[in-house]
Amino acid sequence: MKLIIGVVFIVVSALADELPLAEQCDEEACQLPDCRCSSTDIPGGLRPRDTPQFVTITFDGGLNTVNIQTYRQELYDKTTKNGCPIGATFYVNHEYTNYNIVNELYNRGFEIGLNSISHRTPPSYWAQADYDTVMAEIGDQRIQMAHFANIPMDAIKGVRLPFLQMTGNSSFQVMADIGLLYDASWSTTANTNPGLWPYTLDYASTQDCNIPPCPTASIPGAWVFPLVAWLDLSGTACTTVDSCFDVPEENDVDGWYRFYISNFERHYLGSRAPFGFHVKEAYFTIYPGARVAFRRFLELLNNLHDVFVVNSSQVIEWIKDPVPVSEYIEQPCWNFVNTRCNHIGCPPLTSEHNQIQYWMEICNICPRVYPWVGNPLGL
Repeated sequence: MKLIIGVVFIVVSALADELPLAEQCDEEACQLPDCRCSSTDIPGGLRPRDTPQFVTITFDGGLNTVNIQTYRQELYDKTTKNGCPIGATFYVNHEYTNYNIVNELYNRGFEIGLNSISHRTPPSYWAQADYDTVMAEIGDQRIQMAHFANIPMDAIKGVRLPFLQMTGNSSFQVMADIGLLYDASWSTTANTNPGLWPYTLDYASTQDCNIPPCPTASIPGAWVFPLVAWLDLSGTACTTVDSCFDVPEENDVDGWYRFYISNFERHYLGSRAPFGFHVKEAYFTIYPGARVAFRRFLELLNNLHDVFVVNSSQVIEWIKDPVPVSEYIEQPCWNFVNTRCNHIGCPPLTSEHNQIQYWMEICNICPRVYPWVGNPLGL
């Protein structure tokens, strides 16, 4: 069996090096639900006032008993104006992650995405990553995440690359081959007003490439979820909240609230491209005012009739079949199947890559060694 898998992997890997160069988008040929040109145009030709304003809250990194306290306090038991629970997407890396918590977040209706097994430094490792490297870091992590957290593999739809470092065509080809829906790593500072909507890579992208190498090949069905930049207090573009330089003082709740509103309004009063609130949980510890303001900001969003705080993949599902606010608000809430977690605590496991002893909290049977790149299940 291993020999067969190896042969298939080699063949697929070889094909990854022979991708056709993407051509300029043919709008007549590229039609929803399966294809969309890179564009700031609203899907379906809707008017801004008829378009749902989607907000995507995303966090990167490992999940543990410390940061889950923030997520429970700030995200749980909150609903949007249509009565549905709010969404958030967690792009999780493997090291030190508590898989019981992954299962808990999934069973709360939040989306679990991939952020690599190793999250290895320096960023040049990812800039130079070929197809095989990305498959070992991302493709295998999908198997790993589904296994240890006991969540359906097809519920894992998105990836965010470490450090937002693009890998050229490699990561998108891996996505297409293993059935991931979208990538949420590619930042844009040139398409902020109006903002760039998610699109597919069937044709050449018009998005600016801030952290090269960016994809150049035609990779049908692979969706790009652009990270539309914010503007800090000096008007300088920043992709994530915690990367903004000129920000309010750490305890200035009103200042942070106004900061959030000013960036949100650029979307809400404009083309209604999805508004991304991307931040690391630890930032709320450094800037307590930012956390309190986030709570107030979320209350505002949840009381606006045409604003919906959703999981990232829900945005793409709407784009595939865009309907006006009046119809969207009547649609059923996000549907998922709950899964069990047996809450197994594993004794210290030796890591073969660095000889460190790791504890693991998982939902099934303890591995032999600490799982890592090349051995994602620790067999």
